[in-house]
Amino acid sequence: MALVGLGGIGKTQIALRFVHAVKQNYPAYSIFWVPALSMETCKQAYEDIARAIGIRHLQDNKEDIRKLVQERLSTKAVGKWLLIIDNADDVEMLDRAGRAEGILDFLPQSDDGLTVFTTRHSEVAQLVAGSDIIEVKKMERKEAVALLEKALVQKRTPYNNAFIIELLTELDFLPLAITQAAAYINTNKSSVSEYLQLLKNTQQDAIAILSREFGDGTRYRDSVNAVAKTWMITFNQILKHNDIAADLLAFISCIEWKAIPLSILPTVYPKSRMADAVGTLCAYSFLEERAEREMLDMHRLVHLATKIWMVDNGRDTEIKVKAVKHLSEVFPFDDYINRKIWREYLPHTARVDKNISGKLIAERSKLCLKVGRCLYVDGRMKEAVLWLQKSYKWREQNLAEDDPDRLASQHELARAYQANGQVQKAVELLEHVVAIGTKVLVEDHPSRLASQHELARAYQANGQVQKAVELLEHVVAIGTKVLAEDHPSRLASQHVLAGAYQANGQVQKAVELLEHVVAIGTKVLAEDHPSRLASQHELARAYRANGQVQKAVELLEHVVAIRTKVLAEDHPDQLASQQVLAGAYQANGQVQKAVELLEHVVAIRTKVLAEDHPSRLASQHELARAYQANGQVQKAVELLEHVVAIGTKVLAEDHPSRLASQHELARAYQANGQVQKAVELLEHVIALKRTIMNEQHPSRQVSEQLLATLYKDLSEVPETE
Repeated sequence: MALVGLGGIGKTQIALRFVHAVKQNYPAYSIFWVPALSMETCKQAYEDIARAIGIRHLQDNKEDIRKLVQERLSTKAVGKWLLIIDNADDVEMLDRAGRAEGILDFLPQSDDGLTVFTTRHSEVAQLVAGSDIIEVKKMERKEAVALLEKALVQKRTPYNNAFIIELLTELDFLPLAITQAAAYINTNKSSVSEYLQLLKNTQQDAIAILSREFGDGTRYRDSVNAVAKTWMITFNQILKHNDIAADLLAFISCIEWKAIPLSILPTVYPKSRMADAVGTLCAYSFLEERAEREMLDMHRLVHLATKIWMVDNGRDTEIKVKAVKHLSEVFPFDDYINRKIWREYLPHTARVDKNISGKLIAERSKLCLKVGRCLYVDGRMKEAVLWLQKSYKWREQNLAEDDPDRLASQHELARAYQANGQVQKAVELLEHVVAIGTKVLVEDHPSRLASQHELARAYQANGQVQKAVELLEHVVAIGTKVLAEDHPSRLASQHVLAGAYQANGQVQKAVELLEHVVAIGTKVLAEDHPSRLASQHELARAYRANGQVQKAVELLEHVVAIRTKVLAEDHPDQLASQQVLAGAYQANGQVQKAVELLEHVVAIRTKVLAEDHPSRLASQHELARAYQANGQVQKAVELLEHVVAIGTKVLAEDHPSRLASQHELARAYQANGQVQKAVELLEHVIALKRTIMNEQHPSRQVSEQLLATLYKDLSEVPETE
């Protein structure tokens, strides 16, 4: 029989309890104990057994005492016996495979005897016991609490039960770690909560207390008792016999200890060698393979021990750099189909980047760029900006101004700035990128066109709509010459140009162009592809602006339904579609539905976006319009006054969004009976619109018509009012 489990999990203690139970209930049994720490400790134990069973061995006798013990215990003359072979972890020491005699060569065989092995290695367990194996799992909560309370000197100290459970959870319910914690608390006259705080405070504190030796009467003299050092002995054993497994331990020391995808592991050829390495670490219980076999987990304390091991071996910095270089290669690109992979890799990448934060290397810049782009696709814009800034920082310091990699990182950072509401920063950075690209790249170079496309989007977001239209018409014209009709870049530029047309009041042109883009996308993209959904979203906006409200509602309901399945609740694209759908509901007379949906959008954006973020302000603007349409005029006024106040601080005086909110506030003032305030505000709005919009622009015409109505209302107000 074999007891197998992680070092420190309590195998020896279970064997001792079994021995005591046998001694108490079956006194006829002779009990023998062999610590398999080395061949020397094993031989000494056999000499003790020899004396116990009456074997006299003279010094000049050349017979091996172990052989004599084996022969005696294999006879019936000795009676019933129980033999414990403890800490049988080294396969080579057990079975020398003909090179020399191992422990197994001296094992007695008898129907009256039972041999029980304790081992950390499942391969050893199978070798010595076949299928007669008991896997020792973590302690149950009740057992762990009892062990801790028994080990603590201050029995009457009123320990908070919540602290005890939290500590045991941090220690992963491992007996050796619990005993070590109790020893520390006893020696330092501290408390459970203080030890817990040390363990959770910093990684350095946790490493220090897990490496600290303590006296333990239940363990062998001169043995290592600190839980981390106990495992490090096995790590060094692995290093001697399986360098791939040792390298794998080193890599995992740099990443997270939970949910480790097999695909993130270092590449080894043939692949069977990596499978063997994983198997070795699982055999020692350092890793656990999940049921679906695509993920691994490591005990948190084992993970900390691997870090100590790396530092002690002087390989800490080297391994961290290797981990960054490896991740920079295997981290996926921001293609939609890679979403599952990058979401699995992100926690591990964040851990590696944090560990090497002071070192700016080319591979780290590459990794940060990849991560930032994927976060952008996932709608996590604040995080995307931070990662992309790190990528750009190294390239700015180390690459020439016109280096393609430096320009690429600036381009991506600018996109993230815009999506994060930092529009002016995006414009400035992209104008620089476009200027450099114009000097060094031919007119139809994809990178030059991509930067111009992005700059046009930033212009539109910054209220410079005419500049956006002109630049996009140029990009689309070039793309039409050099790209296939269904090329993603060509479709993307047509999509953005249509949005600019709509913002510029050329709604029919926007509808026609978007219908073309959507038709192509329907042929070549999956139903839930982000680009297909984005074009449908934009077409629905154009339909609504063109008075085709029912078509807008139907298309947007489809888009929202698909995005609900594939995107998080707070994803910017999902919230944008819900906002536009609410506007279509309102235009379609479904005002209550509009209010409910917009209140949801505003609530989410209030949690995740800054107060002055354009998207947050836009959804508040739309909600105020819905409130007014629903007869909640006072709520509309209050919300719009807030939006206008923020816009006045952060947007240019003639920015379309600022003017739109002021126009809407004037309407709310009118509905609230504050006609004079409405007139004054609208006169200001129209004066600005006349400087940036032609006479036929729908937005200008709507404001002028409303002002005419207000003048009429004002002339009809009695003078005594």
